[in-house]
Amino acid sequence: MRTSTRARLGAMVALVGVLALGGAAGCTSVEAPSPGPTDTANAHAQLDQLTVATAASMRGYSREHFPHWRNAGKNCDVRDTVLQRDGTGIKLSGCNVVGGRWSSRYDKRTLADPSDVDIDHMVPLANAWRSGADDWNDDKRGDFANDLDRPQLFAVSASSNRAKGDQDPSQWKPPNRDDWCGYAEDWIAVKHHWRLSVTSAEKAALDDMLGSC
Repeated sequence: MRTSTRARLGAMVALVGVLALGGAAGCTSVEAPSPGPTDTANAHAQLDQLTVATAASMRGYSREHFPHWRNAGKNCDVRDTVLQRDGTGIKLSGCNVVGGRWSSRYDKRTLADPSDVDIDHMVPLANAWRSGADDWNDDKRGDFANDLDRPQLFAVSASSNRAKGDQDPSQWKPPNRDDWCGYAEDWIAVKHHWRLSVTSAEKAALDDMLGSC
């Protein structure tokens, strides 16, 4: 049975408490992202509120328009913050994560080397560009790229993150089908908060994935 988004985020919050008590001096406290939809009905409601539109052009796109990773404490950035939040047995050098173990939600791989871990943007930067972020300024795009308050940033295997690329759920879904419901909930929560559009195929895929909840 799929672990619910609420349960998964609850576990993150518990981990944060432990890290806050035992974390290295000078590090910014780690907070779990705020929950997205807490039930399927709410997720469907938010999905229905999203604007359906054709994907915009990639003209002018560059990852440099989404500046990341921001500093998040002494010798620490948002990448380290997510690694610390999502991992267990974390080893730090200052505020830099140099060791630990991570369970990749997309493919159920267990990782023991930070170099094997990517920080995935739930809604990829290029997808955001095509669905409304092209009209933002770089400061707002930076807020999006470093968003720790929504379920937007997750430590996952590098291989799954790179297989996903900038594809939406109509083009790529996690190999781990148990994550489909949570993935759809999180995708919808991010797009709803940032008022990004979806394509008709993307909306249909999200609706289908919510059927696994």
